[in-house]
Amino acid sequence: MKKALRILLGRIGFCGLLIALQAIILIVVILRFQQYFVYFYALCILLSVLVVMAIVNSRLNPAYKIGWIIAIMAFPIFGGLFYLLFGSDQTRQKFLNEMLPIHKKMKRHLTQDPQIMTEIESIDKRAANQSHYITNYALCPIYQQTSSEYLNLGERKFERLIEELKKAKHYIFLEYFIIEEGQMWDTILEILKEKAAEGVDVRVIYDDFGCLFLLPTGYDKKLEAMGIKCCVFNPFIPLLTLRMNNRDHRKICVIDGHTAFTGGINLADEYINAIDKHGHWKDTALIIKGEAVWSFTVMFLTMWDYLRKTNEDYEAYRPHVHHSEPFEGDGFVQPYTDCPLDNESVGENVYLNLINNAKEYVYINTPYLILDHEMITALSQAAKRGVDVRILTPHHGDKWYVHGVTRANYWALIDDGVKIYEYTPGFVHAKTFVVDDEYAVVGTINLDYRSLYLHYECAAWLYKTKSVLDVRDDYLETLKVSQKITSADFNTIPWYRKIMFAFLRIFAPLM
Repeated sequence: MKKALRILLGRIGFCGLLIALQAIILIVVILRFQQYFVYFYALCILLSVLVVMAIVNSRLNPAYKIGWIIAIMAFPIFGGLFYLLFGSDQTRQKFLNEMLPIHKKMKRHLTQDPQIMTEIESIDKRAANQSHYITNYALCPIYQQTSSEYLNLGERKFERLIEELKKAKHYIFLEYFIIEEGQMWDTILEILKEKAAEGVDVRVIYDDFGCLFLLPTGYDKKLEAMGIKCCVFNPFIPLLTLRMNNRDHRKICVIDGHTAFTGGINLADEYINAIDKHGHWKDTALIIKGEAVWSFTVMFLTMWDYLRKTNEDYEAYRPHVHHSEPFEGDGFVQPYTDCPLDNESVGENVYLNLINNAKEYVYINTPYLILDHEMITALSQAAKRGVDVRILTPHHGDKWYVHGVTRANYWALIDDGVKIYEYTPGFVHAKTFVVDDEYAVVGTINLDYRSLYLHYECAAWLYKTKSVLDVRDDYLETLKVSQKITSADFNTIPWYRKIMFAFLRIFAPLM
């Protein structure tokens, strides 16, 4: 009851009221000028036709096009207007222009060491090609002199994060989609306050939409009063606007330039199973130490510069500034980011490259399985050519409609030989790929349209590291407590749910 009252009487309730007011004004205007309705209707139909033509001729994903076209056809009066508000790329181009200097700065500071690329080419040209793609289109180089440690649960990430934060002497950078007050964040916050008091440069970025129901209004000011610098990504505003579609879904922690964390784990209690939200919460993370941390540092600083309108000297944050000894090396590590404002789907293409080059197996963890035609084709073709393709999803979904779409995607894949499993103890939030005992990706990128096309994301691409085998071993252990889904299970689904699945699949790109 207290939480509901806080929502209703706080910023969320106020914003909801203003949005409702906008809708009421629109309805009143239509009724007031109903004598002109014929002309208004004709104008809306013309607008919708023009919008559909623009969608058909755009470079959007075909599934995204179909979803919008059906929505516009179903609601021809407001369909075109809604697309201009929520689906067009006009605002996207504006944001891209704003961030262009930041991207140039990122490109200037993240340069590829040609010797490392030559070495990976001498080992395997296919691996080098995948790395080339990330270097060229995510602007993120590949590194050696880096070690990586895979963490198979949120509890382990929490334990290691606390351990590393306490060692910080110079700076701590945190960038997370979700922060929520509770055991996990309160413990971290106490350390951050202590470090800030000692003179450590502590900075936090959180996504306002991700924390909308979780943090009180003005929480950034509260952190600033503690000596913790804070920026809020994309502050929620009570307007019908495309801006709220793009969210900072990244999870990054950088400590003194030589240690970094990434993965699926946010800073909230369900991620460490301190509370039971959807059964046992299975999530994963990665610690890297060494040269590759520089890419995560630059990712954070470019976002910080954009939000804070600053222009810092990044050279002061390089890995060896506060770590004079050589770093241990273990295989190849390539952190990368994906920006929703360009026309390159880096997150999806990295996954597609792994699937298309797989020889023995592809094992995937994902909380959501909302796939476009390209991804379904790649997974099916890999299974058809004899690759062992396995996908693990939650048994208990966090959103019923998204879980419905996830399950609706099972059957075509199963018919083509892809093996689908559900994590029976609860909810899988991990986003990992592991392939042929050689490659792995651990990061924030879900197999859904939001992650692949609309959010800021990050991950680490691993090649021939010890952590690759740890990802594999953890996956196989998790399958032991998971349920395999078969074609026979489809026959037990009631007909009305099958119809609902089909309906949700059509509009999945718009969710």
